[in-house]
Amino acid sequence: MQHNQANTEQPQQASSGKSEEPSLVRVMGPWLLLLFIVGDVLGTGIYALTGKVANHVGGAVWLPFLTAFVVALLTAFSYLELVTKYPRAAGAALYVHRAFGVHFLTFIVTFAVMSSGITSAATASRAFAANLVDSVGLGFDDGAGITLIGLAFMALIAIVNFRGVGESVKINVLLTCIELTGLLIIITIGFWAIAGGTGDISRAFTFKTDIDGGIMWAVIGGTTLAFFAMVGFEDSVNMAEETEDPSRIFPKVLLAGLAITGVIYVLVSISAVAIVPPNELGEGETPLLKVVERGAPGFPVGVFGFITMFAVANSALINMLMASRLIYGMSREHVLPPLLGRVHAARRTPYIAILFTTLLAFGLITFVGEVPALGGTTALLLLAVFAIVNVAVLVLRSDTVEHKHFRTPTFVAVLGVLSCGFLVGPWTGRDPQQYAIAAVLLAIGAALWVVTMLINRATGEHVRGPDLSGEETRSDG
Repeated sequence: MQHNQANTEQPQQASSGKSEEPSLVRVMGPWLLLLFIVGDVLGTGIYALTGKVANHVGGAVWLPFLTAFVVALLTAFSYLELVTKYPRAAGAALYVHRAFGVHFLTFIVTFAVMSSGITSAATASRAFAANLVDSVGLGFDDGAGITLIGLAFMALIAIVNFRGVGESVKINVLLTCIELTGLLIIITIGFWAIAGGTGDISRAFTFKTDIDGGIMWAVIGGTTLAFFAMVGFEDSVNMAEETEDPSRIFPKVLLAGLAITGVIYVLVSISAVAIVPPNELGEGETPLLKVVERGAPGFPVGVFGFITMFAVANSALINMLMASRLIYGMSREHVLPPLLGRVHAARRTPYIAILFTTLLAFGLITFVGEVPALGGTTALLLLAVFAIVNVAVLVLRSDTVEHKHFRTPTFVAVLGVLSCGFLVGPWTGRDPQQYAIAAVLLAIGAALWVVTMLINRATGEHVRGPDLSGEETRSDG
């Protein structure tokens, strides 16, 4: 398959005679896409959650991360079939709408994915501000100063996003290299300590002695937290319209990206507990900083603090890229107001969607701030979405397209449904607060759905199902 790239760089013209609207430009090759995926999966989760997972299982921190990797991999196979079959922006929402044709379900799925990205980005912005204050010593000792820095940082993210995905992904390359360096430092310190006899690798194979319900349920409980560190791979499908020949390169790149991050997580987990006992690792909010302090006393701790800061900055950038492209894609299908689907004629970026998602992030940074169960709630929402996507890939088997695409084995999609659905349930020991937060978010989504329908009625727009087999979807040749 060979995409006609000249066509993708010209304004789209619908055969029905719609007014011309600039299309997104395909600038992402396999290496940029790989770094995008690795940079999206790595980030805030692994830097903050290692100690929290240790509180669940003890020294075997790597096992929940490995389990989360397997669950993510099952769903990734379903995403691969769908993104190569329908290489369009908006990802899960379009797949769900194509499979079930229920506009309200489509909107709720869209809102769940979008809100998880924006909330994570807003939290990352506040984390960036807090790390900046601590590292530079700006003298802000109140929440207002951190809020202002977070807002300024989010505004900078919006500017980078507006300038274009090429600039955004290039910055992502730099930030991904920085956060990878931080994790490689942890791995190197850990294995150097193990080789020198100061690290105790046997801790990595021990469990807490006071586990309620046994080791299996402790691992499951740890997995509900560790899964937050694995999410991010699904964001890449929202970049399908800006990726060169997505039906060909997505499978190998996505699987390679997940494998790289899975190996890094396991090695970081083993290194961390080999140096810091799991009960100490679980105290506080900076577990990996403790590893550096204990394992390499001569290493400048401030440098690692800056690395952590840039890691969460990368998470914010990629999440806002995802959220704006998702809003853009759904607007083009008239599930959201058409205004949100406008593309800037010069920059070729969805500027109204970028403005909209940035304003939502501003609101979260200003009025919500840190949410105690944010990571778990984000994972809860995405696990529910993943379960639906795994069902959608089976439903859409009867929908054929003209070009070749990836096909996931049926049993893999079924296992994806079962595993994601299982991890959503309260039997996993999930904090009830996470369900409360998720319920509030979905209630807001339902209210926005009503508002959107009223706007559509007032402007004469009609919600329509996405035409995923039309001209915009087909691959030349």
